[in-house]
Amino acid sequence: MASAPSKLYSDDVSLVVVLLDTNPFFWATSSLPFSQFLSHVFAFLNSILLLNQLNQVVVIATGYNSCDYVYDSSLITNQSSDDGRMPAIYAKLLQNLEDFMIRDDKLGKKEEETKGKIASSLLSGSLSMALCYIQRVFRSGPLHPQPRIMCLQGSPDGPEQYVAVMNSIFSAQRSMVPIDSCYFGAQNSAFLQQASYITGGVYVKPQHLEGLFQYLVTVFATDLHSRSFLQLPRPAGVDFRASCFCHKTTIDMGFICSVCLSIFCKHHKKCSTCGSVFGQSQPDDTSALDHKRKAPET
Repeated sequence: MASAPSKLYSDDVSLVVVLLDTNPFFWATSSLPFSQFLSHVFAFLNSILLLNQLNQVVVIATGYNSCDYVYDSSLITNQSSDDGRMPAIYAKLLQNLEDFMIRDDKLGKKEEETKGKIASSLLSGSLSMALCYIQRVFRSGPLHPQPRIMCLQGSPDGPEQYVAVMNSIFSAQRSMVPIDSCYFGAQNSAFLQQASYITGGVYVKPQHLEGLFQYLVTVFATDLHSRSFLQLPRPAGVDFRASCFCHKTTIDMGFICSVCLSIFCKHHKKCSTCGSVFGQSQPDDTSALDHKRKAPET
């Protein structure tokens, strides 16, 4: 495996790219109000910046139609606070976040189009943007902090994003960029479980969302070097199920193309991805009949 460039300030300097789920379909059904969720996240971001003056934080908003950068601490020069209140930079972050959610809402899906289900967020797009930003940091100069991706996700997995998400996961693994996941949806996320497991990150599903800040600070605020000295939580199990390429549904068993490794829930005569023609095995009764015809007479 090719390793990422090892040009670091020091072991304890971090670049945390946070993927923030802003899906209104999820937050409309969540027990934790979105405003309270943001207060936990902002306090968590502030704690990372206070741990080391060289730490960097980037926030990418993940909507159900699009995703975009809404905050980059490296572009902010004044991080002072007034009378102990939240720094003025977060007012700009809130404004960018509000503008993004308005744009994202105008792009597409209506509530009736979700057919009573919570629409999935564009996780594949935000992961790709995070990896692009990290690669740009790798090439920006001789020194850079240790990068990692932090997914704050509540929306369910979108099986139609399976290929794109897995490509992003393997790209992060090759670049040695851990993907941490804090999932607060109703069920576990197979995508994020696999992402954290494959890249060496941490997956946590908080049991009490009222204490979300405590989960974030005690588990995800530590740098990668310090993690080797800590006993971090491990998931009880990982859901390795895949999504089929034909109907975009999660399956337990399926058919795999031997050429391009595409996954299908039913047998097809031809691979829709690479065009390979699949052979069909003959039934057992036909094979037995042919063997009987070829048998020598006594």
